[in-house]
Amino acid sequence: MKILKNKKALSPVIAAIILIAVTVAVSIAVAAWMGALTFTFMKTEELAITAMTFSGTSGSANNTIVLTVKNTGTSAVTVSAVYINDASKSFTTSGSFTSSNQLAAGASGTITVYMGSEYWSTGNKYRVVIQSSTGKNVASYEKIA
Repeated sequence: MKILKNKKALSPVIAAIILIAVTVAVSIAVAAWMGALTFTFMKTEELAITAMTFSGTSGSANNTIVLTVKNTGTSAVTVSAVYINDASKSFTTSGSFTSSNQLAAGASGTITVYMGSEYWSTGNKYRVVIQSSTGKNVASYEKIA
């Protein structure tokens, strides 16, 4: 059997360059796959309260607080509860909200909160907390009436 002594293989420099190129290509593919996987699991629920308006007259039975909100998260938010100074209040939604109080990512809407028997008073501070159907507090805001 004849041994091939005169046949040259790849030079060590070219072999190293090919090996580095393959490693970089595989690393980029894995990083892209992991990035896409991470963003799929990282859906966030978050609302920003852009305005809080006190309507009605202080002490009247039809006192309401109107909240203008925007969904700044990456997934839809279903509003399940609104608290004023830690007390749960009844509310209605309008604007881009669906009939089930859901607001799509990036959309804006209005939440009208009914104060009930506890009316707002001029000069008092009111803290609003909005809770989603997952039980997470998705927004909070404070303002003086």
